This record gives sequence, C-alpha cells and structure tokens, in this order.
Amino acid sequence: MNVPETPVQSVPDDAYLLDVREPEEWTAGHAPGAVHIPLGQLPARVAEVPADVPIYVICRVGGRSAQATAWLNHLGREAINVGGGMMSWASAGKAMVAEGGHPPYVA
Repeated sequence: MNVPETPVQSVPDDAYLLDVREPEEWTAGHAPGAVHIPLGQLPARVAEVPADVPIYVICRVGGRSAQATAWLNHLGREAINVGGGMMSWASAGKAMVAEGGHPPYVA
C-alpha cells in the first residue's frame, strides 16, 4: 500500500490530526487537539472529517492509520499518514494528554 507519509516532527502544530486508535488507547494518551474516530467507525463518521484541509492520520505505530489514509485519499480527501504513530510521537517528546487524570502513555 503506497500512502503519503510524514514523520511526527513534520506534523504542523495546527494540523487536523485524526487519531484512529481504539477508545482505551485514546484514553491512555493522545495528542492535544487530536480528533478521535476509531478506524472501525470511520466509514460511518467520515462526514465529521473536514474535506478542505489536509488530514494527518495517526494510530499506535502506523498500520491502521495507513489504512485510513489510503481510504480517505480514495474518497478524494488529502490525507497523510503519521509515520511511527503515537509511539514515535511520544519518543519525539511531543505533547500528550490523557483522560481520567493519570499521566499520558501510549497503550
């Protein structure tokens, strides 16, 4: 599968970041300002994804987000996979937040 990909360091601070991980992964830790739509819900919720801006798609390590990126591009959206996913995001020291008051981590 050939999809556009960018390293986490190249994701703009004001990017539309779509996190396609499962709810428990999201709760553990995610990028501030990211939008959460699990991969399995994306077809039913695609109307929530803007059509007029680049969409940076992220998961844990990059596999699910690559699937979502390919599908969104097939629909005519401009989607870019975030290489290495949240594992790379955390390793790069980029900001993370968690739900439930515990320190964020990548589940």
